[in-house]
Amino acid sequence: MDTTQDPRPLYLLALGQLEKLIAEAAPATLDRPTPCEEYDLRQLLGHVVGGVHRLAYIGEGGRAEDVVAATGDLADDAWPAAFERARARVTAGWADDAKLDRPSFAPWGEVPGRAAVGGYVMEAVTHSWDIARALGSDLVLDEELGRAALAVAEFVLPAENRGGPVPFGAVRPAPADADATTRLAAYLGREV
Repeated sequence: MDTTQDPRPLYLLALGQLEKLIAEAAPATLDRPTPCEEYDLRQLLGHVVGGVHRLAYIGEGGRAEDVVAATGDLADDAWPAAFERARARVTAGWADDAKLDRPSFAPWGEVPGRAAVGGYVMEAVTHSWDIARALGSDLVLDEELGRAALAVAEFVLPAENRGGPVPFGAVRPAPADADATTRLAAYLGREV
């Protein structure tokens, strides 16, 4: 992982990918299970939108521990608009280049802003895979994003000592011809 790189363009690209998937999430799909076992699709969308707001809050100077990465109850057709509001907030919250090098209080501790945003690239790309699987989507996930998120995961999450306070399962095998996002999902413990 290049810790000098500005991760915001990749994060915005990841949000664009999520936006397309959220637009596919019709009310009839919201009770479907997801590869993220603790969430059905509705709960996962709440976690994703809440996570974007949480990163915005961090960029605004807040501490991640002060807010949950979840939304309250939303109408079944409200997800695209809720996501767009979160996207606008996070874009504004991280617009100042100086924030990339300032201390930020992410869920995993105090880190430079660029590391906080980089961690959320991994989060957004991983949950794009989860949502795509739950929907049976035909959307081809961006390979560059998958490679970048996998690099973050491999840098910050050792393959050993998973579970407990580390919210990821054991690394699972991925097919030899798997795309980068599928390899990321397997690395984070998803059955692929």
